[in-house]
Amino acid sequence: MRETDRLGHGPGRPAFLLLGALFALLVAGCGQPPPSNGGNDGGGGEKTEETTAEETTSGETTSEETTSEETTSEETTSEETTSEETTAAVEVGGTAELAAAADEYEVYVEEQVHLLEDRTGEFTDAVISGDVEEAKRLFGPAREPWERIEPVAASLGDYDPNIDAREGDVPDEEWRGFHRIEKALWEENTTEGQEEYARRLMEDVENLHEEVEELELEPADLVTGSVELLNEVSAGKITGEEDRYSHTDLYDINANVEGSEVAFEELKPEVAGEDMTLANEVTEGFDGVYEELDQYRRGDGWVSYETLNEADRRALSQKVDALAEPLSRVGKVLEG
Repeated sequence: MRETDRLGHGPGRPAFLLLGALFALLVAGCGQPPPSNGGNDGGGGEKTEETTAEETTSGETTSEETTSEETTSEETTSEETTSEETTAAVEVGGTAELAAAADEYEVYVEEQVHLLEDRTGEFTDAVISGDVEEAKRLFGPAREPWERIEPVAASLGDYDPNIDAREGDVPDEEWRGFHRIEKALWEENTTEGQEEYARRLMEDVENLHEEVEELELEPADLVTGSVELLNEVSAGKITGEEDRYSHTDLYDINANVEGSEVAFEELKPEVAGEDMTLANEVTEGFDGVYEELDQYRRGDGWVSYETLNEADRRALSQKVDALAEPLSRVGKVLEG
């Protein structure tokens, strides 16, 4: 049997063909892709191209912004690093200058110890030779270099008591140095029995000379030592206890002030850089003390401390206090 006969359409073949064609058209229509959002005017393709362009531009912009931000970040980091390095350089520079000031004072100490060695040699020679009057004349000047370096006496170990101990500071069997000989010269008016003390004094000074060649000071040593020394002058030495037999105290006091002034002068540029007013106050304080002391000068030396009455000593003490107060603030300024 033929296929057409089986379906029952054998006699109506033309109509069947027409229906088949229409069906094919419908099927073909259903197979077309759906219309794009661009409408029927053909603008859909252009829209796609614009979108692609925008995406490309956006990508490039983002890339440029990211690169710009990274560059800015790197520049900022670089600037911050440079700023930190500059700050560090300033701090290091200040520290180096303070260290240099301490080094300069070390040189001053060495110079004074060399002078101490020379003058002590002359003094002890007079003692050993038995020349009482010459020994008395040389006593005050011989001690001046020692008194100038007293701001750093704490850094000199046992040399301070060995050279400068007063009666009662150490056990009697250990007492030696300038003041042991001083007592014999003025209390007993003799050099008898002092030859050994003179030799030991000279030996201590010579050993000190070798010791200070290795001396290492910190800037704080200069300030702290000077303030403590001036406080000692105001509270103790002003009473006349230091040179209680010879009454040559003004040699000591003036030398103490001189040594403290040298210490401050080494630090003054740094102090002035931080606080000019304070630097001027300290300078005026030194001037005030020297003005008070000058009235007691006699030639190359000083009057006996016995000639100063209570009012004179009080006036001198007040001048020293007026110096010590601003000087005591120097350390904090340098730390800040």
